[in-house]
This record gives sequence, structure tokens and C-alpha cells, in this order.
Amino acid sequence: MSYLEAFLQAVLQGLTEFLPVSSSGHLSLFQHFTGNSGETGVFFSLMLHLGTLLAVFIAFRKTIWQLILEFCSMVWDLVRGKFSWKNRTPYRNMVVMILLACVPMVLTLLLKDFYTGFSTDDDILWEGIFFLITAAVMFCADRCVKGKKGPGGIRARDAGAVGLAQALLAPLPGVSRSGSTISAGLLCGLDRETAVQFSFILGIPAILGGSLSEIMDVTSADLAATGIGQILVGIIVSAVVGLLAIKMVDYIVKTDKFKYFVWYTALLGVIVAAIGIFEHAVGMNLVTYLAG
Repeated sequence: MSYLEAFLQAVLQGLTEFLPVSSSGHLSLFQHFTGNSGETGVFFSLMLHLGTLLAVFIAFRKTIWQLILEFCSMVWDLVRGKFSWKNRTPYRNMVVMILLACVPMVLTLLLKDFYTGFSTDDDILWEGIFFLITAAVMFCADRCVKGKKGPGGIRARDAGAVGLAQALLAPLPGVSRSGSTISAGLLCGLDRETAVQFSFILGIPAILGGSLSEIMDVTSADLAATGIGQILVGIIVSAVVGLLAIKMVDYIVKTDKFKYFVWYTALLGVIVAAIGIFEHAVGMNLVTYLAG
């Protein structure tokens, strides 16, 4: 992998990780058309996700710190026997709901091989279908009645719905993690700011868990095939671009631009699915076909 390819993938990851357009789907397309798909592509995608994880920590550091303090306070209250759910603060409620939303991640681990198969099969037809699923889910969320639940109003069923969206839909290349989880939150009645905040913070344990799972399978051959320098470039660039993308998400929330991403993912899904069908018909990659 060249430094230019590493840089371009990092920019792509940083931009699409937080926008509701599926970073894994875009990376899968890039790797498909540049010949970097397969196990090496999956490993480098993992490194880029770690870069955008840094961006989340930096962008939401104040909220994350408050949640950490509230979690410690909650544990201390439990130890002293002074825990009161009835008089909980909004942050305490959010801590508990995030923990509940993490439970479905067990399903992701159980289905790990199933999801990895889509990322390494070098077939983009499924990516096209999954982009269309993302568009459909976001379309429903955009059309629903705008909710008013803040951090203190999140309920167990809301956390469960968002957690299931993250566990079952988000790992598919072409299904946006942020798009599916934000949509689930909106459909459950969360206000837009809370839905976005809950989605991003919930992504921290998901990305960490997935990263730790994948790192256990990393070999020296993966490192050699990718390159240490390219990995560092990927992590740094994806973190910086990710911070800028978070600012864009803030703009999306304030100006109600969610619908534009519905049409973008729908159009992209149709184009990618069409290319996938064509490649099946001719029996080769589109780039190879055009070059020949």
C-alpha cells in the first residue's frame, strides 16, 4: 500500500465515519477498485477506526468526562447503599442506558465471521444493497415525528433499540453505524442532539471491542503488507479529518439536513448495486474490464 492510498483512505474514513453514509461501505468500495481488499484491507480499516475513535474522545471529552464521574459516583452510591434510581441525574440515566445498549454487542461477536465475509469477498453487490438499507432506515427516521427526549428521558427500550441497530446493522459494509443508531434514536423519540450524542458515545465501546477482537488476529504479515508508516499516516489523518467531520455533524443537527444523506446513500446504493450486477455478468472487476 502506498502512502497516497493510505492518506486517501484515512481522509475517506475520517469524513464518512461520522456522517451517516457508512465509512465501512466507502472504504470497501475504495479497496475494491484499488485492489486493497481482503485481509489487509480489513486490518487497515481497523487502524483507521482507531484514528476516528481518538477524534470522538477529543470532540466529546467534556461529556465523556462527566459520564465517567457519574459512573464512579453511581458505583460509590451502590457501595454505600445510597443509590436512588428515582432521583437520578440526566448523566446517570445516560450512563445506565449506554451500558444497556452495549449488551447486544454480544451478537456482533457471535456473528463476527458472517460480517467479515462481506468485507473480504471482493463483491460490491452486497454493499450496494446495504447502502439502500441505510437510505431506507434514515428515510423513516427523517419522516417520523420529532422527539423531545433528552439524556434524562432515555428509557431501556430506547437504549435496546439503538443497541440492536449498532450490533446487527452497523457491522455490514454499506450500513452506516451513525446513520442506523441515530435513526433508531429518532424513531424512539429522542431529540436530534441527544440521538447524535448517544450514538457517538455508544460507538466508543463498540469500536474498542471490535478493535481488540481484530488486534488479536493481527500477524506480522499484516503489518508488513500495510507498512508501519502507512498505518501512522492513516491513524493521524483519520483523527484530524474526523474532528472536522464532527463539526459538520453539528451543523447537520442544527439545520435539519438529514434528508440529503438519505438521497445520497440511495443514489450510491443504486449505482454500486448496478456495478456489482455488471461485474457478476462479465466475471471481473469493473476497473479490470475497462483497462482491458
